[in-house]
Amino acid sequence: MKRIITSLALALAASIAAPVAAQTVAITGGKVVIGDGSAPIDGGTVVIRDGKIVAAGANVPVPADATRVDATGKWVTPGLFAGFSRLGLIEINAVRQTNDASGGESSFSAAIDVVPAINPEAVPIAVNRAAGLTRALVVPSASDTIFAGKGAMIDLGADYDAVTRSNVFQYVEMGEGGAARAGGSRAAAHLLLRTMFAEAKRYTRAPNSFESDMLTAVDAKALADVLAGRTRLLVHVERASDILEILKLRADFPALKLVLAGASEGWRVAPQIAAANVPVIASALNDLPESFEKLAATQSNIGRMKNAGVNVSIGMVNDRDAHQLRYAPQYAGNLVALNKIPGAAGLSWDEAFAAITSGPAEAMGLGALAGSLKPGRVGDVVIWDADPLELSSAPSAVFIDGVRQSLDNRQQRLRDRYRTPQEGSLPKAYE
Repeated sequence: MKRIITSLALALAASIAAPVAAQTVAITGGKVVIGDGSAPIDGGTVVIRDGKIVAAGANVPVPADATRVDATGKWVTPGLFAGFSRLGLIEINAVRQTNDASGGESSFSAAIDVVPAINPEAVPIAVNRAAGLTRALVVPSASDTIFAGKGAMIDLGADYDAVTRSNVFQYVEMGEGGAARAGGSRAAAHLLLRTMFAEAKRYTRAPNSFESDMLTAVDAKALADVLAGRTRLLVHVERASDILEILKLRADFPALKLVLAGASEGWRVAPQIAAANVPVIASALNDLPESFEKLAATQSNIGRMKNAGVNVSIGMVNDRDAHQLRYAPQYAGNLVALNKIPGAAGLSWDEAFAAITSGPAEAMGLGALAGSLKPGRVGDVVIWDADPLELSSAPSAVFIDGVRQSLDNRQQRLRDRYRTPQEGSLPKAYE
């Protein structure tokens, strides 16, 4: 009997952990948004087969073996893509045992990989999935030095196979954050950055005999991948002058694939960013000088950078980035509304939606994999009951890798439990 019970328990655990098999799905009749900045298509069809987008648009034939989903009167879009998050790394920020965002007191820095720490069952993942978020960049936090480690792209599917791509980028803190970690000076932070790069170059010449007081061999190897352009460098920087200093790195390290994060004063140096062809994942609605490096913050920042030709998308940089990525459509919608204010610069609806889907994916070199409904991309599709950039809208169905996901989550269950409590239904402590 004990053996039978054990076998049943193992089978149950396996059924929970294993993803549901993808099938052929045709979503018909909805207003289809490709997510690449093009206009919505009325009465469109999206076909998903084997977890991938086959076709999306008008007059798309429906395969005979497809499961049909009627989206008449609704919007059909790619899943939202979080351009900056700590999803799966943090449950409660202030509880150290549930916060794996940084390396803490570890002797390692650039070599730290977020992947082993990601928890697919973290409560915020299901909450954000129910709000239409299907993919996210997971960013480590810097601890005692400027380099935080390797970031990854994950999906928010209800299974344990969360990591889509590891070692997507290396994250480094510059500006005020970098200065604090380098002894209190921006000059020291830039010297530290360049010296660590020099050590990484020395590692590539003689990896077997590498010794350094500054970097472990595995940290040096991680930075060597950055210098060779195999891994992107995501740089958190806010002040205009700091942005220009980062752009200068290309002169000495020409293979660097730079991406800027934050860039609250990016609008002040937008022509230089555009000329360098460096993408930006920017905070959408910074408009207060909450720090000295954000004195020129404005809600028109993204719109002005876009008008200058910068490849800019939205990321919630250090902005409830472990829990509330679901606010991204509201931020994008506010940028659309900004166009109605005289003198302000926002985004068109099509641009704003691309900024929370294909934009972050393309910034990280992942646009051919995710972020839109173009053929060959992952089958991440959301059906919304109305315009997804309106605050009152919500998903009625979410597909990840072609598999329809449950929209149930702990937050909704708690809401329902305590909204209309029944006598005897609450825990004894509530009596």
